[in-house]
Amino acid sequence: MQSTERPSDGHAEVRIVAASPEVARRVAEVLRRCFAATEQRSYPAGADGGTRLDLTVDTSRAAEPARSWLETSRSAEDGRGRM
Repeated sequence: MQSTERPSDGHAEVRIVAASPEVARRVAEVLRRCFAATEQRSYPAGADGGTRLDLTVDTSRAAEPARSWLETSRSAEDGRGRM
């Protein structure tokens, strides 16, 4: 079941689908090193197997290197809007 609610400002819903729970957890771990995140929720990915992890990240509480990347992407968006 998918939520129709939009995340609040500064937050992003992330869905990770992987062949194994271990691979999905490793990806979630990397995201947590860059952003504050909620506890992950784990589900079967489908009839063929695999794992799906859902979590919410808070981009307003980013750590390096995500903070630098976000600042760079924001200034690039500002430049495009002025043309």
